[in-house]
Amino acid sequence: MRLANKVALVTGGSTGIGEAVCLAFGAEGARVAVNYPSDAARAEDVAGRIRAAGGEAMAVQADVSNSDQVEAMFREIGETWGGADIVVNNAGIYPRRAWHEISEAEWDRVLAVNLKSCFLTSKAAFPHMRSRGYGKIINVASVAFLRGQGGFAHYVASKGGVIGFTRALSREVGQFGIAVNAVSPGAVMTEQELADLPDPVAQESLRAYLDREQAIPGRLLPRDVAGCFLFLASGDSDHMTGQTLNVDGGWAMH
Repeated sequence: MRLANKVALVTGGSTGIGEAVCLAFGAEGARVAVNYPSDAARAEDVAGRIRAAGGEAMAVQADVSNSDQVEAMFREIGETWGGADIVVNNAGIYPRRAWHEISEAEWDRVLAVNLKSCFLTSKAAFPHMRSRGYGKIINVASVAFLRGQGGFAHYVASKGGVIGFTRALSREVGQFGIAVNAVSPGAVMTEQELADLPDPVAQESLRAYLDREQAIPGRLLPRDVAGCFLFLASGDSDHMTGQTLNVDGGWAMH
Protein backbone atom coordinates (compact mmCIF):
# COMPACT_ATOMS: atom_id res chain seq x y z
CA MET A 1 0.00 0.00 0.00
CA ARG A 2 1.42 3.35 -1.08
CA LEU A 3 0.42 5.29 2.04
CA ALA A 4 0.95 2.66 4.72
CA ASN A 5 2.02 4.12 8.09
CA LYS A 6 1.21 7.66 6.94
CA VAL A 7 -1.27 10.04 8.56
CA ALA A 8 -3.27 12.23 6.19
CA LEU A 9 -5.48 15.23 6.91
CA VAL A 10 -7.97 16.23 4.21
CA THR A 11 -9.73 19.54 4.81
CA GLY A 12 -13.29 19.69 3.55
CA GLY A 13 -13.08 15.92 3.48
CA SER A 14 -16.72 15.03 3.99
CA THR A 15 -18.06 15.84 0.50
CA GLY A 16 -17.08 16.13 -3.15
CA ILE A 17 -13.42 15.90 -4.08
CA GLY A 18 -12.38 15.75 -0.43
CA GLU A 19 -14.55 12.70 0.18
CA ALA A 20 -13.08 10.90 -2.84
CA VAL A 21 -9.54 11.72 -1.70
CA CYS A 22 -10.22 10.46 1.83
CA LEU A 23 -11.54 7.15 0.50
CA ALA A 24 -8.61 6.77 -1.91
CA PHE A 25 -6.07 7.49 0.84
CA GLY A 26 -7.77 5.06 3.21
CA ALA A 27 -7.70 2.32 0.58
CA GLU A 28 -3.94 2.83 0.27
CA GLY A 29 -3.29 2.39 3.98
CA ALA A 30 -3.26 5.95 5.33
CA ARG A 31 -4.80 6.89 8.65
CA VAL A 32 -7.21 9.58 7.50
CA ALA A 33 -8.42 12.61 9.42
CA VAL A 34 -11.62 13.77 7.70
CA ASN A 35 -11.99 17.49 8.41
CA TYR A 36 -15.40 19.14 8.35
CA PRO A 37 -16.66 22.60 9.32
CA SER A 38 -20.15 21.76 10.61
CA ASP A 39 -21.75 18.53 9.30
CA ALA A 40 -20.38 15.91 11.69
CA ALA A 41 -22.66 13.17 10.36
CA ARG A 42 -21.29 13.43 6.81
CA ALA A 43 -17.69 13.38 8.00
CA GLU A 44 -18.32 10.44 10.30
CA ASP A 45 -19.96 8.58 7.41
CA VAL A 46 -16.79 8.97 5.31
CA ALA A 47 -14.60 7.91 8.24
CA GLY A 48 -16.91 4.99 8.92
CA ARG A 49 -16.62 3.73 5.34
CA ILE A 50 -12.83 3.80 5.59
CA ARG A 51 -12.96 1.83 8.85
CA ALA A 52 -15.46 -0.64 7.38
CA ALA A 53 -12.98 -1.35 4.58
CA GLY A 54 -10.31 -2.17 7.15
CA GLY A 55 -8.63 1.24 7.44
CA GLU A 56 -8.25 3.82 10.18
CA ALA A 57 -10.05 7.16 10.12
CA MET A 58 -11.59 9.81 12.32
CA ALA A 59 -13.68 12.93 11.79
CA VAL A 60 -12.12 16.19 13.00
CA GLN A 61 -14.05 19.46 13.22
CA ALA A 62 -12.47 22.84 12.46
CA ASP A 63 -13.14 26.01 10.54
CA VAL A 64 -9.80 25.98 8.73
CA SER A 65 -9.82 29.76 8.32
CA ASN A 66 -9.55 30.07 12.13
CA SER A 67 -6.06 29.62 13.59
CA ASP A 68 -7.26 28.53 17.04
CA GLN A 69 -9.47 25.82 15.55
CA VAL A 70 -6.71 24.67 13.18
CA GLU A 71 -4.25 24.36 16.07
CA ALA A 72 -6.80 22.42 18.13
CA MET A 73 -7.40 20.06 15.21
CA PHE A 74 -3.68 19.35 14.84
CA ARG A 75 -3.39 18.75 18.58
CA GLU A 76 -6.14 16.15 18.30
CA ILE A 77 -4.42 14.47 15.36
CA GLY A 78 -1.10 14.57 17.20
CA GLU A 79 -2.52 13.07 20.37
CA THR A 80 -4.20 10.28 18.39
CA TRP A 81 -1.67 9.45 15.67
CA GLY A 82 1.43 11.55 16.34
CA GLY A 83 0.94 14.17 13.63
CA ALA A 84 0.06 14.61 9.97
CA ASP A 85 2.50 13.44 7.30
CA ILE A 86 0.18 14.49 4.46
CA VAL A 87 -2.05 17.56 4.34
CA VAL A 88 -4.57 18.14 1.56
CA ASN A 89 -5.90 21.70 1.58
CA ASN A 90 -9.17 21.04 -0.17
CA ALA A 91 -11.67 23.18 1.78
CA GLY A 92 -13.12 25.92 -0.40
CA ILE A 93 -16.16 28.03 -1.18
CA TYR A 94 -17.15 29.65 -4.47
CA PRO A 95 -20.15 31.96 -4.32
CA ARG A 96 -20.96 33.20 -7.83
CA ARG A 97 -21.41 36.96 -8.11
CA ALA A 98 -20.44 39.82 -10.44
CA TRP A 99 -17.22 41.35 -9.14
CA HIS A 100 -18.77 44.76 -8.45
CA GLU A 101 -21.50 43.14 -6.34
CA ILE A 102 -19.09 41.28 -4.03
CA SER A 103 -19.17 42.73 -0.52
CA GLU A 104 -16.00 43.28 1.45
CA ALA A 105 -17.15 40.66 3.96
CA GLU A 106 -17.72 38.05 1.26
CA TRP A 107 -14.35 38.82 -0.37
CA ASP A 108 -12.60 38.37 2.98
CA ARG A 109 -14.45 35.14 3.74
CA VAL A 110 -13.60 33.53 0.38
CA LEU A 111 -9.92 34.48 0.68
CA ALA A 112 -9.85 33.22 4.27
CA VAL A 113 -11.40 29.82 3.56
CA ASN A 114 -9.66 29.20 0.23
CA LEU A 115 -6.22 30.74 0.77
CA LYS A 116 -5.48 31.66 4.37
CA SER A 117 -6.43 28.14 5.41
CA CYS A 118 -3.56 26.74 3.31
CA PHE A 119 -1.14 28.90 5.29
CA LEU A 120 -2.65 27.99 8.65
CA THR A 121 -2.74 24.23 8.11
CA SER A 122 0.72 24.11 6.53
CA LYS A 123 2.17 26.09 9.43
CA ALA A 124 0.50 23.81 11.96
CA ALA A 125 1.73 20.67 10.16
CA PHE A 126 5.30 21.93 9.70
CA PRO A 127 6.86 21.02 13.10
CA HIS A 128 5.91 17.33 12.75
CA MET A 129 6.98 17.15 9.10
CA ARG A 130 10.28 18.87 9.84
CA SER A 131 11.01 16.48 12.72
CA ARG A 132 10.30 13.51 10.42
CA GLY A 133 12.30 14.95 7.53
CA TYR A 134 9.37 14.20 5.27
CA GLY A 135 5.97 15.59 4.37
CA LYS A 136 3.48 16.16 1.59
CA ILE A 137 1.34 19.28 1.29
CA ILE A 138 -1.20 19.29 -1.54
CA ASN A 139 -3.16 22.47 -2.20
CA VAL A 140 -6.25 22.66 -4.37
CA ALA A 141 -6.24 25.30 -7.10
CA SER A 142 -8.78 25.47 -9.93
CA VAL A 143 -9.18 25.61 -13.69
CA ALA A 144 -11.04 28.87 -12.99
CA PHE A 145 -7.72 30.60 -12.29
CA LEU A 146 -6.04 29.22 -15.40
CA ARG A 147 -8.95 30.39 -17.55
CA GLY A 148 -9.63 33.66 -15.73
CA GLN A 149 -13.23 32.59 -15.28
CA GLY A 150 -15.73 35.39 -14.84
CA GLY A 151 -18.47 35.51 -12.24
CA PHE A 152 -16.47 34.94 -9.07
CA ALA A 153 -13.43 37.18 -8.97
CA HIS A 154 -12.76 36.49 -5.29
CA TYR A 155 -12.65 32.72 -5.91
CA VAL A 156 -10.35 33.09 -8.92
CA ALA A 157 -8.07 35.45 -7.00
CA SER A 158 -7.90 33.00 -4.09
CA LYS A 159 -6.92 30.14 -6.38
CA GLY A 160 -4.21 32.23 -8.00
CA GLY A 161 -2.93 32.86 -4.49
CA VAL A 162 -2.97 29.12 -3.80
CA ILE A 163 -0.63 28.51 -6.75
CA GLY A 164 1.65 31.35 -5.66
CA PHE A 165 1.72 30.07 -2.09
CA THR A 166 2.48 26.54 -3.33
CA ARG A 167 5.50 27.74 -5.27
CA ALA A 168 6.87 29.97 -2.53
CA LEU A 169 6.37 27.41 0.24
CA SER A 170 8.04 24.67 -1.77
CA ARG A 171 11.23 26.79 -1.87
CA GLU A 172 11.26 27.20 1.90
CA VAL A 173 10.48 23.68 3.07
CA GLY A 174 12.19 21.50 0.48
CA GLN A 175 15.35 21.42 2.60
CA PHE A 176 13.36 19.50 5.22
CA GLY A 177 12.17 16.83 2.79
CA ILE A 178 8.72 18.37 2.43
CA ALA A 179 7.09 18.53 -1.01
CA VAL A 180 4.40 21.10 -1.79
CA ASN A 181 2.28 20.78 -4.91
CA ALA A 182 -1.14 21.81 -6.17
CA VAL A 183 -3.92 20.09 -8.07
CA SER A 184 -6.08 22.16 -10.40
CA PRO A 185 -9.37 20.32 -10.96
CA GLY A 186 -11.68 21.15 -13.82
CA ALA A 187 -15.46 21.26 -13.75
CA VAL A 188 -16.01 18.36 -11.37
CA MET A 189 -19.65 17.36 -10.87
CA THR A 190 -20.12 17.42 -7.10
CA GLU A 191 -23.15 17.60 -4.84
CA GLN A 192 -22.47 21.30 -4.39
CA GLU A 193 -22.52 21.92 -8.13
CA LEU A 194 -25.81 20.08 -8.49
CA ALA A 195 -27.24 22.14 -5.63
CA ASP A 196 -26.05 25.38 -7.25
CA LEU A 197 -27.25 24.34 -10.71
CA PRO A 198 -30.27 22.06 -10.14
CA ASP A 199 -32.02 22.71 -13.46
CA PRO A 200 -31.56 19.62 -15.71
CA VAL A 201 -31.57 21.85 -18.81
CA ALA A 202 -28.75 23.95 -17.38
CA GLN A 203 -26.82 20.80 -16.47
CA GLU A 204 -27.19 19.47 -20.01
CA SER A 205 -26.07 22.80 -21.42
CA LEU A 206 -22.97 22.69 -19.21
CA ARG A 207 -22.25 19.12 -20.27
CA ALA A 208 -22.50 20.05 -23.96
CA TYR A 209 -20.21 23.06 -23.44
CA LEU A 210 -17.57 20.96 -21.66
CA ASP A 211 -17.78 18.26 -24.32
CA ARG A 212 -16.83 20.93 -26.86
CA GLU A 213 -14.12 22.59 -24.78
CA GLN A 214 -12.37 19.63 -23.16
CA ALA A 215 -9.89 17.53 -25.12
CA ILE A 216 -11.46 14.47 -23.47
CA PRO A 217 -15.25 14.92 -23.48
CA GLY A 218 -17.42 14.06 -20.50
CA ARG A 219 -18.11 15.27 -16.97
CA LEU A 220 -15.45 14.65 -14.38
CA LEU A 221 -16.52 13.06 -11.10
CA PRO A 222 -14.65 13.39 -7.79
CA ARG A 223 -13.13 9.92 -8.16
CA ASP A 224 -11.61 10.97 -11.49
CA VAL A 225 -9.27 13.43 -9.78
CA ALA A 226 -8.49 11.43 -6.63
CA GLY A 227 -5.70 9.50 -8.33
CA CYS A 228 -3.70 12.67 -8.88
CA PHE A 229 -3.84 13.42 -5.15
CA LEU A 230 -2.75 9.87 -4.41
CA PHE A 231 0.26 10.26 -6.69
CA LEU A 232 1.30 13.52 -5.02
CA ALA A 233 0.81 12.02 -1.55
CA SER A 234 2.86 8.91 -2.27
CA GLY A 235 6.55 8.19 -2.68
CA ASP A 236 6.03 8.16 -6.44
CA SER A 237 6.33 11.96 -6.40
CA ASP A 238 9.03 12.43 -3.77
CA HIS A 239 11.21 14.62 -6.01
CA MET A 240 8.37 16.71 -7.40
CA THR A 241 7.58 20.03 -5.74
CA GLY A 242 6.27 23.48 -6.54
CA GLN A 243 4.14 22.15 -9.38
CA THR A 244 0.48 22.49 -10.37
CA LEU A 245 -1.18 19.52 -12.06
CA ASN A 246 -4.33 20.03 -14.10
CA VAL A 247 -6.99 17.34 -14.00
CA ASP A 248 -9.65 18.88 -16.19
CA GLY A 249 -10.09 16.70 -19.27
CA GLY A 250 -7.80 19.04 -21.20
CA TRP A 251 -9.95 22.14 -20.78
CA ALA A 252 -7.04 24.42 -19.85
CA MET A 253 -3.45 23.65 -20.85
CA HIS A 254 -0.25 25.28 -19.65
